[in-house]
Amino acid sequence: MIKPVRIALDAMGGDHGPDMIVPGAARALERRPDMEFIFFGDEALIRPHLDACPPLAAVSAVRHTTVAVRMDDKPSQALRAGRRASSMWLAIEAVKKNQADVAVSAGNTGALMAMAKTCLRTMPNIDRPAIAAIWPTIRGRTIVLDVGASIGADAQHLVDLAIMGCAMARIVLGVERPSVGLLNIGVEEIKGIEEVKTASRLLRQAALPNLDYFGFVEGGDIGKGTVDVVVTEGFAGNIALKTAEGTANQMAQYLREELGRDLMSKIGYLFARRAFAALKAKMDPRNVNGGVLLGLEGVVIKSHGGSDILGTAVAIEIGYTIARHELLGRIRATLALSHEGQSQPSKAPAAGETEAARSSS
Repeated sequence: MIKPVRIALDAMGGDHGPDMIVPGAARALERRPDMEFIFFGDEALIRPHLDACPPLAAVSAVRHTTVAVRMDDKPSQALRAGRRASSMWLAIEAVKKNQADVAVSAGNTGALMAMAKTCLRTMPNIDRPAIAAIWPTIRGRTIVLDVGASIGADAQHLVDLAIMGCAMARIVLGVERPSVGLLNIGVEEIKGIEEVKTASRLLRQAALPNLDYFGFVEGGDIGKGTVDVVVTEGFAGNIALKTAEGTANQMAQYLREELGRDLMSKIGYLFARRAFAALKAKMDPRNVNGGVLLGLEGVVIKSHGGSDILGTAVAIEIGYTIARHELLGRIRATLALSHEGQSQPSKAPAAGETEAARSSS
């Protein structure tokens, strides 16, 4: 018998709390019946939703707390103010205590990252976790990281992001040897800041297994699906993500306006409605909801704060897939191999400076 994947849910996180999170878990359970759930939050708000879904209630437990991290809390505030009593902290702590395999929260991103790093700690040789997003492309899907966990990155951190992103791509995308591109202002080797150029050289020299380094990619290559994994630091990655979301909303608004402009446009829509439905499904952000916090000693998924039932279910299923296929073990093995190679005397200056800083800290 297959051991169930245990999901810890911050039921109070996000804009809608239990109203979307509990039904979202029920939707996920329909598609992945080998799951169990622990809901952390106000039991008076959670229990009615569970009572309405007996199959979910049968595989769920509730851990009561009325403390919740607000969406406008600063990470430092979330950590100080009753952190061990909040639904977010308790969900993460359940992973640390091996009571759950995955923690999922739609709450404050900064607070979630700070709590996850404090509670779970990072993997050996990883200073900062990253958020990896699944990005819809012309060719299918691409993993993009970091999309906002931290700002700035030295060369070694970019290499580590590539390794973690590839491990995720093998599981989520089903690609045995994912292609990796470094996001840059041009594809020529002479372009870009020194950290990115050094990371490119390190990735070419490393010749890591199960990683096919493509080279530099530009912003337009993300949507084209030029590579399976796009690596960048969090500032640029978050801007790229928000720009893509805004452009998708802009194009959808244009389309709605034009289709309703006159009678002929409305008639044309009737003939092409199947094509428009397919386009809507491909562009629907709910189908790729769920950012994965990589680099931690545990699996944490960040669901979008405004997620509805479908989006919540997708985020939960991503956590399920990552836990079921033991992503953390794959990352640890490849990171160890990479850092063994970088410990040789020929290590790049940028990476060496980082290690020296780590040693002195």
